[in-house]
Amino acid sequence: MWSQLLFGSFPMIYISCEGSTVAYCWIRFLIPNANSSALSLFTESQITGSLRGITRSSAGSSGLENIRITSISLSPADPRTVKEPTDKSCAFSYYADPSGKKIILSSPGFPSGYPTNARCQYLLRAERGSVISLAFTTFNIRDNCQDDFLTVFNSLSSDRGNIITEQCGNRPPTNPLAVFSSGNVALIAFITSSISYPGFQVVFSQVPKLTGCDQTLTSDLGNFTSPYYPSFYPPNIDCKWTIQVPSHLRIRVQFYMFRLKEPGMNHDTCNKDYVEIASVKYCGERSFLGLISSGPTLEVKFHSDASFTDKGFLAEYSAYDPQNPCPGQFACSNGLCISVSLTCDGWNDCGDLSDERNCVCSSDQFHCDNGLCKPRLWLCDHSNDCGDNSDEKQCGCNSEQWKCNNEVCIPRIKKCDGQPDCADFSDEADCANVTVGVCTDFTYQCKNGACTSQVNPECDQKRDCEDGSDEESCNCGVRPYKHNRIVGGTDADVGEWPWQVSLHFGRQGHTCGASIISKHWLVSAAHCFQRTREANYADARNWNTYSGLHGQRDMQNVQVRGVKSITTHPLYNHNTFDYDIALLELKEPLVFSNIIHPICLPARTHIFPSGMSCWVTGWGLLGENGQLARMLQKAEVKIINDTVCNSVTRGQVTPRMLCSGYLTGGVDACQGDSGGPLACSQNGGPWFLCGIVSWGEGCARKNNPGIYSRMTELREWVKIQTGL
Repeated sequence: MWSQLLFGSFPMIYISCEGSTVAYCWIRFLIPNANSSALSLFTESQITGSLRGITRSSAGSSGLENIRITSISLSPADPRTVKEPTDKSCAFSYYADPSGKKIILSSPGFPSGYPTNARCQYLLRAERGSVISLAFTTFNIRDNCQDDFLTVFNSLSSDRGNIITEQCGNRPPTNPLAVFSSGNVALIAFITSSISYPGFQVVFSQVPKLTGCDQTLTSDLGNFTSPYYPSFYPPNIDCKWTIQVPSHLRIRVQFYMFRLKEPGMNHDTCNKDYVEIASVKYCGERSFLGLISSGPTLEVKFHSDASFTDKGFLAEYSAYDPQNPCPGQFACSNGLCISVSLTCDGWNDCGDLSDERNCVCSSDQFHCDNGLCKPRLWLCDHSNDCGDNSDEKQCGCNSEQWKCNNEVCIPRIKKCDGQPDCADFSDEADCANVTVGVCTDFTYQCKNGACTSQVNPECDQKRDCEDGSDEESCNCGVRPYKHNRIVGGTDADVGEWPWQVSLHFGRQGHTCGASIISKHWLVSAAHCFQRTREANYADARNWNTYSGLHGQRDMQNVQVRGVKSITTHPLYNHNTFDYDIALLELKEPLVFSNIIHPICLPARTHIFPSGMSCWVTGWGLLGENGQLARMLQKAEVKIINDTVCNSVTRGQVTPRMLCSGYLTGGVDACQGDSGGPLACSQNGGPWFLCGIVSWGEGCARKNNPGIYSRMTELREWVKIQTGL
């Protein structure tokens, strides 16, 4: 029911009052603009007191003698999701089947497309003692949570304090959305704007409410998860796991999935959802979390508050002998066991740096101020490898100077003064000014001839050129599917790298990789298409391209295209691999989808700084003498400084090449990955094709990083050939 206490125009406040599990009421307060100062009167205590007084005085005279109000709670509603009671459009109400039978609900128009500018509500109820389960089998909503979104509330009112989750975008089948309420009611609010997408389909059912989630674990090995994992855990729940092992043993706990993120959560204090171990709270998203106990008993507590839930966690525990915690391996301080060969190699393999403490640096290593040992080649490479910046101190420039990218020092006042003082013009890069008609090798040129020295202005969702040309042709470098971080995983997820292509030669199967740059064009490596005694790899008729491929034996939703033409760079040198790039024109255009999408091409001036993390992907050999991967693989690598790159390759690197990987070895592209992408993204922005897998000595060898064709140096040739 609605009660209008004050009439007028906006501002307007919506407040929900919740009674028993049966009755819900809405009260709308309309406050005239002239009386906006009255907003301060609308506090929870004042309104609650007034409502209690009204209900006591009016019950006898209104025939409500049998209704007893025991409590009233108030919270502001989300104005984006509130519907007028008279608005019956896109309003649905469902009761769960008592037998547990699943009911399939969907957005209007699914899957052809949901209505635009709609405000839909789904009121869901279940029996007492049950909770509501919502498992979304399809979720494809415009990836703009300001205008198009779906919110699940832990009540029948859209109050902000009871939001379970708010989502938009497109989720792959490997990362479905599944949530649970904490009571027997829930509300789905679905808001759309002017653009239509397929929408959602969800399985609605009721399940018995958890009566408790506390457990005592006494075996020497086991696992435990947040409630309902891998579905979202419910709100308003507390769990405790007590792990007990024999008195002479200790406990090791490792979290292989940890995601407790919430808007407004302080990840330092964890004042909302958290896991608590030994009086320390953990929250947010962690790529690794490992802990050990100080005794034979360990308590792990989990708490979720009233709003916003997440995937939760998957943890494994094991008992170990503190006298020999990692037989034949190195014991990290956090309980993780790693190979002894990984200690003192400059990399934080334990996650807590314990494998890099108390090390005696070898002759080819540098001793950081914090005690760590790092490869001497990393000195003065513009990357804080030590963590305390000690590897970047004493690098030739004092506090009054600025260092050019070519290591030359200039007076700091000459930085961004409009005049190039560095031979490489790097002092005029990343400056706020825009100059017309004055362009250098380090300025981005707009279509109208103006130049901006803003670093990497293309497709950053900011208009850096007056004509907006830096934001044109930006339907690239995005992953339509929403993905979770997979801890320790090397298998790529479905649609995680939608620009990756597998190139098959004749009956040989996968031979090289490539990247989608448009519906008609792929980019790969020239050395994949050379004529040999055994076969004519230069003949386009012998090749087929597989886009949207995940596993080499799974052809579902894969688009197979023949090759119309192969164009290799005219300056390609098969001895040095200089200019190692090729363009493949497809016989038929690709149809972009959730798993097929182009990667962005960087401008000639785009900067990929040393130390930047990028990803190399492909179906290449799993090791130097291994077999080809069946599933698409991914590996995180770092851009290596050009000076270091040239040093470790003994001068074999040309300006058209770059190094990426780890000098310590262990992670690298390999044979079969050739032609595939080295993809980089900064600050959550679009993905750019930084490099093309070209060559290397072996695979993942120490001081032999992967060599890639530098896309920025070859961008102009691609433009001339394709018009892109």
